[in-house]
Amino acid sequence: MADENVTASENINETTEQATTPAVKASKPAVPSPASMKPHAPSPAAFAKKAPQHTAPAAASTGFSDADVKAAEAFGRVADDGTVFVKDGEGEREVGQFPDASKEEALALYARRYLDLKAKLDLFANKLKANNVKSREIDETIKALSAETEQPAVVGDLAALKAQFEALKEEGAAKKTALTEARKAAIAKAREERTAIVEKAEALADSLDENTNWRSTADKFRSLFQQWQEHQRNNIRIDKEDADALWARFSAARTKFNFARRKWVQSRDEERNSAKAAKEAIIAEAEALQDSTAWVETSRKFTELMDRWKKAGRAGRRDDDAMWERFRAAADVFFNARQADRDQISSSEKENLVKKEALLVKAEALVPVKDEESAKQARQALAAIQEEWDQIGYVPRDEVRRIEGRLDAVDKQIKAVEDAAWKQSDPEADARKSSFEEQLNAQLAELDAKIAAESDPKKKAKLESEKATKEQWLNAIK
Repeated sequence: MADENVTASENINETTEQATTPAVKASKPAVPSPASMKPHAPSPAAFAKKAPQHTAPAAASTGFSDADVKAAEAFGRVADDGTVFVKDGEGEREVGQFPDASKEEALALYARRYLDLKAKLDLFANKLKANNVKSREIDETIKALSAETEQPAVVGDLAALKAQFEALKEEGAAKKTALTEARKAAIAKAREERTAIVEKAEALADSLDENTNWRSTADKFRSLFQQWQEHQRNNIRIDKEDADALWARFSAARTKFNFARRKWVQSRDEERNSAKAAKEAIIAEAEALQDSTAWVETSRKFTELMDRWKKAGRAGRRDDDAMWERFRAAADVFFNARQADRDQISSSEKENLVKKEALLVKAEALVPVKDEESAKQARQALAAIQEEWDQIGYVPRDEVRRIEGRLDAVDKQIKAVEDAAWKQSDPEADARKSSFEEQLNAQLAELDAKIAAESDPKKKAKLESEKATKEQWLNAIK
């Protein structure tokens, strides 16, 4: 793709030049000079066809600035007969002849060809920075660019162009070395990863005993085999000798497992009849329990039956599936009935919660109280609310603390006023008032800090309720 961009750049520039020089189109083709008939590097279009097509960084702009063109033109000249020369070393070299075009047009054409060739070098420099470049691409591109930069029919700084190409050759060699080292490292890593798969398989084969879960172990071997296949498809190929040796080890581990599993299957067949009889007995017990309403005790018994079922062994897939359906049906009868009972209880508790929420609204409307008489009236009303509260019954467990806390907050606010009234009539109240007021102020300051730091809404509400109570106390003693 990079070379295609360069070709497009050249074609666009040449088309532009032809459009701006109608005299060249109208006249017969220019006769090339002897120098222009000498063998020279392939054109940019020919190079684009020959070079491999690869995805590369975006190509340079298809146009060049006037400053770039003028800078390149400074290294060439056009004779009166239309012959174009370029500075090459200590002398100059003929690169073409356009007698029917103006000197400016001819010089600009070869200057743009120089810039096109330099753009190819720049694109190659970018390609060398890419991670997906191949050594073969580097060799082919350097070979093509070597031919183009040897005696290019262009006008521009040839010394800088060749110096850039030499630097790119060195970068290409370094890149190839890096690619070679990276390939070696990738092969070593792939060999280590393949070896890790083999070692897992060997560890599984060595761990087989009478407690082995054969189905699970077979799944693990199957997974390791899939990992092996995916590793072969998606990773760099390792040496055939190493690959064959690792496969031999992996295959030996699988063979060891398969032999042990066949031996286990033979012994399992002898146990199937006794397992079938044990499960039939379990089913009979489950069916006898399915209509029980002793939820806790029967749940425990079903758990025990399930444990016995697991320990009974297998009676063969067909028999096991049929017996399991019978056992599961009996269990479902019981557990569905238990769930229906729980749902009914849950519904009642939710209804109770709604009733208590309504009582809370009444209770919270009793506060704040201003004086002792108001506190007495509020206390009587709260006592009636609490009696009705107790008669309502249970609410959902996760709501208990919240609603009880709100009711307690109302009680505390009323009690604070009651206590304050009592203390005012106490002969020793004045002596303790100042100290108690200081304590309350300190506690309120501490509560303010805790409320500001608390993020849990329930805890924060509890702290605010406590603060309101203490504020009532403070107001009562003032």
